[in-house]
Amino acid sequence: MKKQSKSAPRRPRSDAQRNRERILEVAKAAFTRHGADTSLEEIAKQAGVGVGTLYRHFPTRDALIEAVYRSEVEKLAAAARRFGPTIPPIDALRAWMLLLVDYIAAKHIIAPALNSVAGGPSRLYADSRSLIQGALEELVKRAKKSGQVRRDIDASDLLRAVIGVSYVGSGGDWQQSARRLVDILIAGSRPA
Repeated sequence: MKKQSKSAPRRPRSDAQRNRERILEVAKAAFTRHGADTSLEEIAKQAGVGVGTLYRHFPTRDALIEAVYRSEVEKLAAAARRFGPTIPPIDALRAWMLLLVDYIAAKHIIAPALNSVAGGPSRLYADSRSLIQGALEELVKRAKKSGQVRRDIDASDLLRAVIGVSYVGSGGDWQQSARRLVDILIAGSRPA
């Protein structure tokens, strides 16, 4: 009998990966427009895949909703890694915080769909919080090391300020207010 070797999990084919990403993109837009009860068959159709392909990637509605949310969090964390080596530290911090505003806006929109997930969204939020906090801490650490921000700046304070404005602002213009706040925070973070 031939012994099977244990190897790393096989990477998905590039077309399968593209299908998955397209489904997530379409699902995010659909959940945003129509909520958690959006037809999965319609999502598959708009993504240009068969319903079997959708279910192969996401066996349940909850799995798809969770994947959409996780994808947004992963994009935000990846942006911090991408900005790090390519943009001056203070500019990277500002650019990432502006993306955070966009992420919070998407989270507000998809929250009703997340609330339909079995067990509620609290587990998802807890997992995402550490990724987001870690990404911001790295950007702040890099900016401190470069001398572009004050030594007493705390990543948690910046995060609370941006998240806070998203909950205080009840009008449709909270995003513009949050973007202005990012610029105020960046200006106030610079050394005297």
